[in-house]
Amino acid sequence: MSNGSNFAFLRPEWPELFAEAVRAERAAVGDPRVSCFYARRALELALEWVFQADGTLKKPYHSDLSGMIHEPTLKDLVGAGLSAKMDVVRRQGNIAVHRKNPVAAADAIMVVAELFHVMFWMARTYALQAQHVPADVLAFDANLIPKPIPAEVRRKKQAEIQQMAADLEAHRKQLAEERSKSKEWEAELAQLRAEIKAAKAANAARPDHHDYNEAETRTYLIDLLLKEAGWDLSGPNDREYTVTGMPTESGTGHVDYVLWDDNGKPLGLVEAKRASKSAEAGKHQAQLYADALEQQHGQRPVIFYTNGYDTHIWDDAFYPPRRVQGFYTKDQLRLLVSRRAGRKTLSTEKVNEEIANRHYQIRAIRRIGEHFEEDKQRQALLVMATGTGKTRTVIALVDLLNKAGWVKRVLFLADRQVLVNQAVNAFKAHLPGMPTVNLLTEKSTDARVYVSTYPTMLNMINELDDKEERRFGPGYFDLVIIDEAHRSVYQKYSAIFEHFDSLLVGLTATPKDEVDRNTYRLFGLEDGVPTDSYDLEQAVAEGYLVPPKAVAVPLKFQLHGIRYDDLPDEEKEKWDGLEWDEDSGVPDEVAADDLNRFLFNKDTIDKMLETLMRYGAKVADGERLGKTIVFARNQKHAELIVERFDALFPEYKGEFAKLITNQVSHAQSLIDKFENTNSAPHIAVSVDMLDTGLDVPAVVNLVFAKLVRSKTKYWQMIGRGTRLCPDLFGPNQDKTGFLVFDLCENIEFFNQDIPTAEGRAQPSMSERLFSARADLLRDIDQMQQPGQRPAEIADTEPGSTLDLRWQLADRLQLEVANMNPQNVEVRHKLRYVEEFSKPNSWDIVTPDIRIRVDELAALPTEYKENENSPQAKRFDYLALRLQLAVLTADPKFTKLREQVQEIASQLHDPTLQSITAIKQRYDFIEDVAGDAWWEDVTLPMLETMRRRLRGLVKNIQPKGKQNPLYTDFEDELGDITVTEVKGLPGSGKGMARFQSKVRTYLRSHEDQLAVQKILRNKQITTADLTELEKIFLDNGFGTDADIEHAKSEHGGLGLFLRSLTGLDREAAAEAFDQFQAGKNLTANQLHFLDLLIDVIAQNGLVEVKALWKPPFLSLAPKGPEDLFTEDEVNGMVAVLRNLRTTAVPVGDQELSDRIAT
Repeated sequence: MSNGSNFAFLRPEWPELFAEAVRAERAAVGDPRVSCFYARRALELALEWVFQADGTLKKPYHSDLSGMIHEPTLKDLVGAGLSAKMDVVRRQGNIAVHRKNPVAAADAIMVVAELFHVMFWMARTYALQAQHVPADVLAFDANLIPKPIPAEVRRKKQAEIQQMAADLEAHRKQLAEERSKSKEWEAELAQLRAEIKAAKAANAARPDHHDYNEAETRTYLIDLLLKEAGWDLSGPNDREYTVTGMPTESGTGHVDYVLWDDNGKPLGLVEAKRASKSAEAGKHQAQLYADALEQQHGQRPVIFYTNGYDTHIWDDAFYPPRRVQGFYTKDQLRLLVSRRAGRKTLSTEKVNEEIANRHYQIRAIRRIGEHFEEDKQRQALLVMATGTGKTRTVIALVDLLNKAGWVKRVLFLADRQVLVNQAVNAFKAHLPGMPTVNLLTEKSTDARVYVSTYPTMLNMINELDDKEERRFGPGYFDLVIIDEAHRSVYQKYSAIFEHFDSLLVGLTATPKDEVDRNTYRLFGLEDGVPTDSYDLEQAVAEGYLVPPKAVAVPLKFQLHGIRYDDLPDEEKEKWDGLEWDEDSGVPDEVAADDLNRFLFNKDTIDKMLETLMRYGAKVADGERLGKTIVFARNQKHAELIVERFDALFPEYKGEFAKLITNQVSHAQSLIDKFENTNSAPHIAVSVDMLDTGLDVPAVVNLVFAKLVRSKTKYWQMIGRGTRLCPDLFGPNQDKTGFLVFDLCENIEFFNQDIPTAEGRAQPSMSERLFSARADLLRDIDQMQQPGQRPAEIADTEPGSTLDLRWQLADRLQLEVANMNPQNVEVRHKLRYVEEFSKPNSWDIVTPDIRIRVDELAALPTEYKENENSPQAKRFDYLALRLQLAVLTADPKFTKLREQVQEIASQLHDPTLQSITAIKQRYDFIEDVAGDAWWEDVTLPMLETMRRRLRGLVKNIQPKGKQNPLYTDFEDELGDITVTEVKGLPGSGKGMARFQSKVRTYLRSHEDQLAVQKILRNKQITTADLTELEKIFLDNGFGTDADIEHAKSEHGGLGLFLRSLTGLDREAAAEAFDQFQAGKNLTANQLHFLDLLIDVIAQNGLVEVKALWKPPFLSLAPKGPEDLFTEDEVNGMVAVLRNLRTTAVPVGDQELSDRIAT
């Protein structure tokens, strides 16, 4: 029996595994379902043995088969190829147990073959006797599988197999429990591990030349992707189907896969190319197969072509080919095919005006329809001001697309639960005939419209059920709607949009000229040109929204902070009696920025509330304050506002003002009450939760009790009050405007229309660490050749730069090897993951390879370190930046070194010496805190420091973290004034469009010399600006009038361009080097200077008079003279003026100076 089996090599040392593997092998043709079950069983037993015997492997987090396969130490040991084989065996075993459809013999044979390679590796790695190590030339032989005649076959029923699985699992758990209590077993295990360790080392000394046939595994993974979509591939015509009419000598061809409907018609075909070839290589052949199938069966199939990494769908009746992340189910392909004849022309379908009846809403729906139908585009972006009915518009669009046969299932994504709830209610109200489900609360319910947050949907698309089917596959939704699309593009959630092969509509209230270019790119649109837009200025002018009126509330403490010297004597005593931070002592002042951060002053809040109640817009014949939202800075600030309101106005019995934040339980019920015009609460005090998305037309007062510097967020917050509300003040007395009470000079700031920098997604710390390690590896390899890979890479303190180099390579490879290919984010980059999962791919990292590695930095990995605290990760990053600075002689080295020395000094604190781990490193920590250790410091020294200190830094208590202080110092309220809210989105459209296009050009051409000069504070020339001016005109960015307007407004074209690009922060900091030279600046002075450099970096320039305005007043309430001498202020002013001169060609300085002053 053993000689007639592919698994004979197992019998001498693993007879139990041999018996299980042979059961799988012998049943492969006779009973494929049982074969797959036993193959999975054999793999599970094998891995249980491996984890028991190999002491280098960590215990899996989950003890099931999937947990073992994906345990990082095992994945690192076996590599991506064998890991994929294990997963094939597991998944096909699950399919055999849980699906009712027949299991094909071909599938069972493939699974047995994959099991063979896994078992070969196991014997090759762990055999105790050299004669039991299988020869490298041993190959799987399908002819050894017995082929019984049908009369001999009794296929086991699926219920029997499921019972077998349950019984064996119960037995496994019982045995594991018994062994965990057995001392004899522990002794046996210790002896086994010692023997295996020696055998493993001896076997590893011999190179492994076995052909594991990884290319065949990649092909079989295509089968599993099809099975995720419910295609069992068990029919005789499912694979290698013969077609005629091909342009070949024989006139025939063989389609790799045909996806059949129940009526015998082809719904789809799949042309599979080897992984070594481009998927595009199969495109033309697939089209010929589609022609042949259409000729033979009277129905043209949907075309898929793939190489296992890249898959494309081509429904050539409507669209060109496009990349897709998997395959459609039978029902989804039926829909695609039926729509060829069944879907109607969108332009002839009537928009339901009971849902959306305003002219701009209907226009938006028509434009999206034209975009989809006539332009053959699949993404659209709709920009509509808050309150103009984005949700109604898109619901009417869904209704139109549904009636026309374009969509069946719709996904609506929002970024917060309150917005999900609003959307669910809106869909149910306007489209009662399309069942709508809230996936936050009803995860298993089927519907036509699904509403979810981004994280919930990302988790759900990564889920496979027991049958290895993916509920939310690529073809599940016909339309995906993204609410607040300008925010979603910055997060990892863009993987959702890539996963679903659907029409895509983005919604945003952000003004179109403020929408980030990355958002336009997501929707395949020209920057600044959405599919349709309707802005706030238009809406106000046409009477669909109401305008804001600003009320400046100049509270002294809120604007300038609290100064000890300004307090009366009795309040000075209270100041001295406060529990200030012991390390910092009693301060002379609390800056405006610290008010409501850690110090909360009751009288400031009282005066704000009294002003609101006195001057706020009233309803109910002027008897009651209208609906009001107070935007608080943080939870404690919000809580105190409500507390002070109840103390000032006890007659309302605690019902008038309510706290509505994410920390309040059942906050939605409070929102529901607030939305009711005539019921309490009438004041909603919130922190971020109500800044965007809330739809309460009766709001007539907004209170900005916090600083806002994001223009997008500012207009979103203003949008809470812009909605119409008929009869709010009585019969035929409609809402015509609303008040914005501003305590923090936000409106003054935004009235200046300061250009804002483009938002960028901030990389996570894990992403930054991965990139820094890759950078360090590249730089080391540029400095010296790494040579041959060591036989073993020790995870210990490195003795040389070469040791460190191989440790970095090993660490990065381990992270990549533990990226789960079933995760949709990983699947998008699977080719890169598989390439860099192999150890030899890290043997040398060139600059070109480093660019390729960047594709992996943001992907999730299951690799975890023993010490994984945020503090440890931040210290790792600091150490890596230091190592990079050493290699590149970066001047930042000194600053980074000082940060580490400060950390070491804090670890040296006597209060931490009771911690054993710190006490053991006392001398080393003392060395690092001093200067001598840093003389001629090397990369291995820094790595040793990182290893020794990373686990200790979490014990450092943050300094200067002041406990909350509650005071009641008397504040001063200045003259309350009504001001204009300028710059309503939509005003100055032509110039805004010109600015947007120029800004986009400059950001995408930063390598151009003239642009570099503007960015890096180098002197611009007339020739530079003439060249740029010609580019702007030739490309139609604007007109001569636009350029002349920009020059006159800014004092020259160079200054205009600088205002768009900002200034490189390093260049901005260098401009102040001479100013700082020889000065011993205080912490407050350095804080002011850092803020000034930040503002310059963002805006390119700072006018001199701006030093006496926010945000600088938060640090120096009376101006820079509070912190600097007159000579120092003059020096600072000189720097600001010099910054202007580099953006103005010599000879044009006089005009620039006149405008600046």
